[in-house]
Amino acid sequence: MEALIPVINKLQDVFNTVGSDSVQLPQIIVVGTQSSGKSSVLENLVGRDFLPRGSGIVTRRPLILQLVHIDPDDRSGADDVPADAEAWGKFLHTKNKIYTDFDEIREEIERETDRLSGNNKGISSDHISLKIYSPHVLNLTLVDLPGLTKVPVGDQPPDIEVQISELVLQYISNPNSIILAVTAANTDMATSEAIKLAREADPDGRRTLAVFTKLDLMDAGTDAVDILCGRVIPVKLGIIGVINRSQMDINQRKNIKDAIKDESAFLQRKYPALASRNGTPYLAKTLNRLLMHHIRDCLPQLKTRVNVMASQFQSLLQSFGDPVEDHNDRSQMLLQIITKFAAEYCATIEGTSKNIETSELCGGARICYIFHETFGRTLDSIDALGGLTQLDILTAIRNATGPRPALFVPEVSFELLVKRQIRRLEEPSQRCVELVHEEMQRIVQHCGTQELLRFPKLHDRIVEVVTSLLRRRLSPTNIMVENIVGIELAYINTKHPDFADAGLVSMLVQNHEMDQRRKKAGDDTPDHVRPSRPNPQPGSEAAGGKDGGWMTKMMSGGGRSGSQESIASMATAPASVENSPGPRQPTGVNLLDIVPAPAPSRKLSSREHRDCDIIQRLIKSYFLIVRKNIQDSVPKAVMHFLVNHVKDNLQSELVGNLYKQECIDDLLSESEQIAARRKEAAEMLKALQKASHIISEIRETHLW
Repeated sequence: MEALIPVINKLQDVFNTVGSDSVQLPQIIVVGTQSSGKSSVLENLVGRDFLPRGSGIVTRRPLILQLVHIDPDDRSGADDVPADAEAWGKFLHTKNKIYTDFDEIREEIERETDRLSGNNKGISSDHISLKIYSPHVLNLTLVDLPGLTKVPVGDQPPDIEVQISELVLQYISNPNSIILAVTAANTDMATSEAIKLAREADPDGRRTLAVFTKLDLMDAGTDAVDILCGRVIPVKLGIIGVINRSQMDINQRKNIKDAIKDESAFLQRKYPALASRNGTPYLAKTLNRLLMHHIRDCLPQLKTRVNVMASQFQSLLQSFGDPVEDHNDRSQMLLQIITKFAAEYCATIEGTSKNIETSELCGGARICYIFHETFGRTLDSIDALGGLTQLDILTAIRNATGPRPALFVPEVSFELLVKRQIRRLEEPSQRCVELVHEEMQRIVQHCGTQELLRFPKLHDRIVEVVTSLLRRRLSPTNIMVENIVGIELAYINTKHPDFADAGLVSMLVQNHEMDQRRKKAGDDTPDHVRPSRPNPQPGSEAAGGKDGGWMTKMMSGGGRSGSQESIASMATAPASVENSPGPRQPTGVNLLDIVPAPAPSRKLSSREHRDCDIIQRLIKSYFLIVRKNIQDSVPKAVMHFLVNHVKDNLQSELVGNLYKQECIDDLLSESEQIAARRKEAAEMLKALQKASHIISEIRETHLW
């Protein structure tokens, strides 16, 4: 086991570089109530007076004490240490300053404690790191914590007991730590707070060692034999009794060597049978042995941890890349970064990116969602007659007839009203273009590679170029979408194959006439039971006149263009829509507000009802045709004018704007943060590789 001491000494230096948060090192945590003698035990282990002493709470910040054994004949690595110095100390917060006077070490601990904790009994969880080199110590890592207390004093907060308990549990919960539970002999061990906390963190007692201090202060006529033998409270790793120097001894500067001699004499006189298994020298050997065994048990896990961290930092260092100094290499790197970004941008749109997002839709998938869910459902939610009242229809019919009373419904009123409804499709179409443009802008953030993070100026310029390209393409795309709607408004094609106008209007006229006859005759026979009206004679088309238009021909019964199936379907299919209480509710994201239709202000005549029904049915039929065309044409226009154009021209735009000899050095100027992180990663990797090499040199024979 002693062969592990120099190896652990090397690992200690390596892990100081890595940091104890990354690798949980085996260490000894000293726990006890206030004034139980914790600091005295540590001074006895070191053999020097270096800790603040006094009554009340003295240790007010955690002190991580690293004891490093040195060979007095070998002073390699101690060139800055005076030749006559036998032992010395170093603080982490004072960097490389060496303290050969241990009184100065005590003063520095007091100053550093007062700096964060104040000078009126306040505590702090920030630790102080102290490393002591001496030929009279064994390699140990100890942590001295503030003593457990109950009542706040001075500037201490009301919950001081809870704060100190949580601080102690934070340290002793480390599975690689050994708990040194210190209890004063002049108190009842059954009330020991240190033993209680140790059992909470270590229920099995596998890593708890109890220390019984102040054996010389027990009441006359009592002894600690039962306690030291474990008959009162058993502790698996044992209970060791020690004697501390009194405050008078400290004031008179009694030497620790003399104190240890007096301790040995007291144990031989008072506890002769137990003297060999108690005292400060036996405690130091026991702690060293326990720590060595603990290191042996933790070594496989420690080796795995070091290797895993080395691999992680190797990957991190590679992601930062190597510093590029040559100008030709910089030109080549800039071109590679531009090409890689353009390829990643296009792959995100196509859905072939290596880093596929799983938390939300992005890229091409989101564009597809905009086309078919957001835009498509918004168009489906638009009512063909939304915002159009019967009074509006009647007003349009009258305005279209001028001063003459109308015999038939004028077709000008139909065109006027249907154009008004078609214009309502332009706003959601424009909004669809905006949503796709926003998503194309968001894709830039998904394509942020490590190289772009490394060069922030290049990243900013790439974002500017992409934004400029998208902004330039936004105007032609909007113009094309406006033209699509304008094309539909330019010509109302009443001869469209899907527009079953003649049969629809003729059937409405027939149904209206039959209703009038039935009302006059008082017959309530349903229409679908009655025989159908015979078709008009071939010559009846002339009754409507030659210049009456397509609407006039339909009203006169001629010009029937649809088959019987289309007539039946148009007569029955819209019923579900017409009889619905209001416009259909959208199932997706609606881009328009629903405008409620006000009720007519007066009762309409049968003729007016007939005219309104005709216009409403025609508007619905033609509006559905136009909506279907726009729902198909707008996504195609957006893909052609915006998405595909950006994909095809992105790389050429980036090269044309960024690949300039005078701008290369500025664009590839690395951020200071990345340079610092690369340096830290390189140092960490070097330390981990060194630690892995040290651990690999340990033979199995050294562990037993």
